[in-house]
Amino acid sequence: MTDLNIVALVSVGAHPTSGRPRRAEQDARAVELGLRLAGQNLQLLHAGDPQAEALRGYLGMGLEQLDVLEQPDSADALPLLVDYLQGSRTQLVLTGSQAETGEGSGMLPFLLAERLGWPMVVGLAEVEKVENGVAQVLQALPRGQRRRLKVRLPCVASVDNAAPVARQSAFGPARRGLIEAHEVTVVDDPLLASATLQPAKPRPKRLKVIKAKTGAERMKAATAKASGGGGQILKDVSPQDGAEAIFKLLIEEGVLR
Repeated sequence: MTDLNIVALVSVGAHPTSGRPRRAEQDARAVELGLRLAGQNLQLLHAGDPQAEALRGYLGMGLEQLDVLEQPDSADALPLLVDYLQGSRTQLVLTGSQAETGEGSGMLPFLLAERLGWPMVVGLAEVEKVENGVAQVLQALPRGQRRRLKVRLPCVASVDNAAPVARQSAFGPARRGLIEAHEVTVVDDPLLASATLQPAKPRPKRLKVIKAKTGAERMKAATAKASGGGGQILKDVSPQDGAEAIFKLLIEEGVLR
């Protein structure tokens, strides 16, 4: 698959404990997957500050160059990426599912695919083969399950923790690698300028509570498929009735009080 034109979108991450800048974990997994598919033909692309030291963590994975569309943090990266990719021969765009800094909304891959008119694959775990402009991929599902899909290229794929673990970043290649800055027309992001950023809140507790005591029982409860015997199917109901049913379930399960 070395003849594939693959672009890995990378961002500046943050250590979950110290908050220090680093390569983003999921973006690094996207680079790892791209290296396995295209080797040195993989292109790294970042929209932001070319002086960000954390970007060299990606070069330390064995690549010689990283291209940066130079823009301030307050600018909108989406139009720049769309213009750049539309004018290229890119067949596959790999990216993490959510940034570790900035907005962190996880919407960029979806908006990028929508603007380009390309299909979007979520939770990419592996690319098995590419033939006649069609990629056969494995999509990660809950409880370790996988789903085989066929998607026509070009496409955008978001990679999460189901993808292969990224190799370590070596200091020497990281320092020798070239960060090539490209001058582009900066597009302001008025929504980000007027927004107030705050740390994400913890997710609500899971609906399913596992009460197993032994390791075997916990494994069985975690891998078993959920039964649908206690569910309720709502058909041809009004939005008001549907909302009331959902609200009632959340209260019964203790998610809302």
